[in-house]
Amino acid sequence: MKKHFLRGLYLVTPDWDDTERLLRVTDLALMAGASMVQYRHKSASPALRAEQGAALLALCRSHNRPLVINDHIDLCRDLDADGVHVGGLDVPVAQARAVLGPDKIVGASCYGELKLAETAQQAGASYVAFGGFYPSPVKQYTFVTPPELIEVWRDRVSLPMVVIGGMTPSNAAPLVRRGAAMVAAITSVYAAEDPETAAREFCALFRRT
Repeated sequence: MKKHFLRGLYLVTPDWDDTERLLRVTDLALMAGASMVQYRHKSASPALRAEQGAALLALCRSHNRPLVINDHIDLCRDLDADGVHVGGLDVPVAQARAVLGPDKIVGASCYGELKLAETAQQAGASYVAFGGFYPSPVKQYTFVTPPELIEVWRDRVSLPMVVIGGMTPSNAAPLVRRGAAMVAAITSVYAAEDPETAAREFCALFRRT
């Protein structure tokens, strides 16, 4: 997957069982310029996860954008999706890379710890994700990642950095100026009255840098 996709708005899906609604909002955001989609549904059954993953992959293919699967390496492999995103309690980056091969995207959650990012880089990660920077209505963080961490990260890790946690176009702007390569958003797009406009506002942040 070309590295130019690892910049911009990174959509992360909500826990919606309504596949039609999920596809409709994702399509609007992709039309607005979103760079990548992560399928994340923590409570889905295996059957629903397979159904939604396949549908999202077809949608992303139509927009020439990558789809990564949260946690489930087997689903990524079965669908031939573009990669996976793993967290601290999931499959290690090195194992994901070994299973999926050199050409897939492997993203890693590093929370607020640079050591995790350095380890992920050594293990073959494609990008690292730090957060939460702000309070999130979806993910409850027990810590706050200071924005100053981005400058420290730039000196220590050569991978693209994703910022996550309560992101809005306004509060993400200073993080992009500091060097964040991607902004991950769930609620700010999927729960917006106008998801396409919300996505465009995120995408505009990267045209200013």
